[in-house]
Amino acid sequence: MNFPFYIAKRYAFTKNKSKAINFIAAIASVGIIVSALAMFIVLSVFSGLRNFSLSFVNDLDPDLKLYSEKGKSFQVLPSDLVALKESNLFMAIAPVVEDRLLFSYKEKQTVALIKGVDKDFNLVSDFNQKVEYGYWFEPGSHDAVVGFGIPVLFSMSLFDTANPFEAISIKPGMGVIENPQNAFVRKTILPIGVYVTQHEEIDNKYVFVDIDLARELLSIPSDHVTNLEFKLRPGVSKSQANQSIEAIFSVPMVLKDKAQLNDGLYRMLNTENLVVYLIFVLVVIMALFTLVGALIMIILEKQPNIKTLYDIGVPGKDLKKIFLYQGMIISSIGGVIGVLLGIIFVLLQKQFHFIMIRVDMPYPVEMDVFNIFIVLVSIFILGFLASFLASSRVNKSYLTRK
Repeated sequence: MNFPFYIAKRYAFTKNKSKAINFIAAIASVGIIVSALAMFIVLSVFSGLRNFSLSFVNDLDPDLKLYSEKGKSFQVLPSDLVALKESNLFMAIAPVVEDRLLFSYKEKQTVALIKGVDKDFNLVSDFNQKVEYGYWFEPGSHDAVVGFGIPVLFSMSLFDTANPFEAISIKPGMGVIENPQNAFVRKTILPIGVYVTQHEEIDNKYVFVDIDLARELLSIPSDHVTNLEFKLRPGVSKSQANQSIEAIFSVPMVLKDKAQLNDGLYRMLNTENLVVYLIFVLVVIMALFTLVGALIMIILEKQPNIKTLYDIGVPGKDLKKIFLYQGMIISSIGGVIGVLLGIIFVLLQKQFHFIMIRVDMPYPVEMDVFNIFIVLVSIFILGFLASFLASSRVNKSYLTRK
């Protein structure tokens, strides 16, 4: 067995003569355990919150979304859709027409995104499964499904035929408008369903209507769309889909996946996770200061023993390694215990939901192997630096002091 490691193990697992040193060493060990436990739990909570936040976009956004690089809309011929389907890369393809419009109800107004879709849209997105009040509209109708925030804002009820719910857009064209009323396209639509995602931004965002109605409102030709949405077959990559799409459309196109469609959300979540991690690294560093103090006191107490080893020929670098290894043993064991306690806590929360956000929603946590890895590596590296700092006290003056 490595001699410095053997001595370090003896020092780590045996009590010192001084009760004060034993007490400080115990505080250091508990501090490492608690800081590792806290870091793992918080990272697991943020992993749960991340997955909870991304569950909205993962369920509701398509796998891929195709835009025209120039202009709001582009032409899609029936033969183009047939060619895309025959590529066997896509489970479903949904043409979509969408843009921001003004909506009016009982002298109240708001701006929302009208989204004209056909029957294939429900194959690429789960919005129809989020309808909690009413039901999804039939193709070819003037019905609409709105986000929960819109009827709340308007105090609007479903199936209200007495009070018109209007979508208003500006007519394209040039020249002077003599009558302001002729400058707008107005369509009365009937809200028959309300979708609820529990995500405020999404619940305030969309008004779903039939695609042909959206084309009329936006003055878009019947063979044009603003984007195509795709659901990929299992195992198909974005690059494979992009090659197939480029072979069909000659005009410059932009293809985005879920992460690119929500790059702001992903950046925010990643930044929050990094900031939380750095905060808890600071907590671990503060806990390791106690370890440094305990090791220095042990070094001072063990001076006669270390000097004896030095006198019989043990190199100074090996004597320094004794306390380096001792600190590493204490910090590593503390880190492992803290992570194990954290794993138990996370598993209990996932199973029994003893911490709740509200009555029907437990606080989300996620068991992630990467979090285990990052906590243990952080404790190991910081523990090494703290132990190296303390073991540097074993120098020539220490070994020759009488």
